[in-house]
Amino acid sequence: MSAASSLLTEDRFLCSICLDVFTDPVSTPCGHNFCKTCLIKNWSINYRCRCPMCKEVFTTKPDLKVNTLLSEMVSQFRQSAQQKASSSSSEQQVSKPGEVPCDVCTGTRLKALKSCLVCLVSYCQTHLEPHLTASGLKRHQLIDPVENLEDRMCLEHDKPLELFCRTDQMCVCTHCPALDHKMHEVVPLKGESEEKKAELGKTEVEVHQMIQKRRLKIQEIKQSIKLSKENAHMEVAEGVRVFTSLKESVERGLNELIDGIQKSQRTTQKQADIFIKELEQEIFELKKRGSELEQLSQSEDHVHLLQSFPSLKDVPPTKDWTEVSTRPSSYEGTVVRALVQLEETLSNKMKKLYAESKLRRVQQYAVDVTLDADTAHPELLLSDDGKTVSHGNRKKNLPDNPDRFSHYNFVLGSQSFSSGRFYFEVQVRRKTKWNLGVARESINRKGEVKMSPDEGYWSLWLRNGHEYRALADPSVSLSLASRPQKVGVFVDYEEGLVSFYDVDAAALIFSFTGCCFTEKLLPFFSPGRNDGGRNSAPLIISPVSQTI
Repeated sequence: MSAASSLLTEDRFLCSICLDVFTDPVSTPCGHNFCKTCLIKNWSINYRCRCPMCKEVFTTKPDLKVNTLLSEMVSQFRQSAQQKASSSSSEQQVSKPGEVPCDVCTGTRLKALKSCLVCLVSYCQTHLEPHLTASGLKRHQLIDPVENLEDRMCLEHDKPLELFCRTDQMCVCTHCPALDHKMHEVVPLKGESEEKKAELGKTEVEVHQMIQKRRLKIQEIKQSIKLSKENAHMEVAEGVRVFTSLKESVERGLNELIDGIQKSQRTTQKQADIFIKELEQEIFELKKRGSELEQLSQSEDHVHLLQSFPSLKDVPPTKDWTEVSTRPSSYEGTVVRALVQLEETLSNKMKKLYAESKLRRVQQYAVDVTLDADTAHPELLLSDDGKTVSHGNRKKNLPDNPDRFSHYNFVLGSQSFSSGRFYFEVQVRRKTKWNLGVARESINRKGEVKMSPDEGYWSLWLRNGHEYRALADPSVSLSLASRPQKVGVFVDYEEGLVSFYDVDAAALIFSFTGCCFTEKLLPFFSPGRNDGGRNSAPLIISPVSQTI
């Protein structure tokens, strides 16, 4: 039974005249089968009776009788096909709005699987079967389902659009070049479609790149806003601390300070929201265009591709975001401006609060610094934890690696910095000599050098227990109100700023400004020579704690 069923394929029951399943099949003397009506009509047109298949001529018109065996087999096939179609229809999707429906379905129209450019008909899976099995229909050109198949035909010559006129930029049929497009550059439709598809691919890549750039710009703006919020929070907290210490007399000033900071933040946030909204809208439009390009690039419908190409070949117009950025709001000096408005009697206290505020602000950028033993001069003694250094009088037998200082009693920190801000503190109590600061990674470590920014050093030194100098070019003598016991070093890489603080006095000692950093910076230390015990105290890298 299964073997018999396997023979019931549709191509065995197709009439070669109408290309449809037999209706009242009859057989000719030569053994070929046709629909009775089709064969009679064929013989009525031709003056001789001959087989449409093998062309055998019959001298006497055959007496056509329905082939009962074949008719029964056709009937069984129709029933089987109807059951299969019913089962297949239940599995197939019903055509939804925007989808191409099957042109053959009656009643509930299923979603079309393919469109035939010869028949100009769209077929669901069931009704497509003859085009997949019948030898006469297999030669028809099938494409992904599309609407308005008549648009694939030349309106003037009623022929399929198979060529493309580059001169007029339009699809034409095979008759057009000889009539309406003489002397024009006409090429096969498929070749032109492939070229345009390649061009669309480049545009699609460009669209995706533009989307990625805008996503990165959104991240940049969001990160900027995050930093702005952090700065605003820190400044508000500092304002609360300062003005609370001044109690009720500065209550109004505190409110004005907070209001000003929050207003600035709201302005920054509002601008950022506008930028983000614009970017997200552009991403939406670019995604939409990208989806259209992807669908068009994958389409086998050359006519649709070429007709849609002019409107899709270029990326949508967008804003140039290259120079657009949202910088974090700066609140430097906000507290000072508020304090200046207070009564003259509070002037001294305000100055003290300001100095503490500055120090507290830079202390927010504290980093953990340790000494790099591979850079230490052989006469220096380093603690096991890398936090203490002193001069040991005797030169140790150490390998003279390229990083080690061989002439001066210097040592560098293990940590390097090439961006942002950082701060560390060093205890200098009971010392008569020391050098502190930061240095470029590429400084000369083997010979004599001049301690200046041009040579890669930004540092302070102490000599004779009371002579303080900033080693600029030329060096600057410093007059300090008190002798620092702990020195804080702050660097803002992007701003080109190196500042030194007396931590206990919460006072700024000196600042190098307008510096141009182009490579890594490392913390720099020199405890000075022991001097017979007069300068035996070590330099100690101290943990940073907030000043009161």
